[in-house]
Order: sequence, then C-alpha cells, then structure tokens
Amino acid sequence: MTTFDERESAFENKFAHDAEMQFRAEARRNKLTGLWAADLLGKTGDAADAYAKEVVKADFEEPGEEDVVRKLVADLDGKADEATIRAKLVEKMAEAKAQLLEEI
Repeated sequence: MTTFDERESAFENKFAHDAEMQFRAEARRNKLTGLWAADLLGKTGDAADAYAKEVVKADFEEPGEEDVVRKLVADLDGKADEATIRAKLVEKMAEAKAQLLEEI
C-alpha cells in the first residue's frame, strides 16, 4: 500500500467516524430535548423516557431538525414557542457533544 493509499484510507475512516459521531450527537440532543419537553408536559419516569424516544424517532422523517421542531411545536402548544425550542436544541447539542466526549 502506498502512502497515498494509506492517507486516502485514513481520510475515509475519519469521515466515517465523524459522521457516526454527528449522528450520535444529534440523537442524544433529541433525547435530551425530549426530556426537557416531557418535563414541560408534566411527564415523569417511564412516560418521559417514552416521549423522549418519540422525539428521537421524529428526526428520521426528513433530513435536518425541522421534523423535530415541528413535533415539539405541536406538542408544546403554548408551553414553548419555536424560538425557545430552537434555542433549546442548540443548548442540548452542546450538552450532548460534551457527554459523548466524556464517554470516549
């Protein structure tokens, strides 16, 4: 294997790793945001966990976070506006990435 091939393989591996970490961070962010929303809805324990899983599943409908925002806006009708939800997603992404880095 030449140096060029080794570098190409290393870049491909890094790309795959970065994509996996981004996916895991987004899923963790959605779960954390779902738990926040569950609290606003008065859900606790298993009901809160189940709701957080629904939020994670909502992200598989289309690329990006718009599907999650739509679900949360509809579910939190009057309890949180879209701007608050988007701000919470940003906050929870930072928290999710920090948690994942601690696990490594």
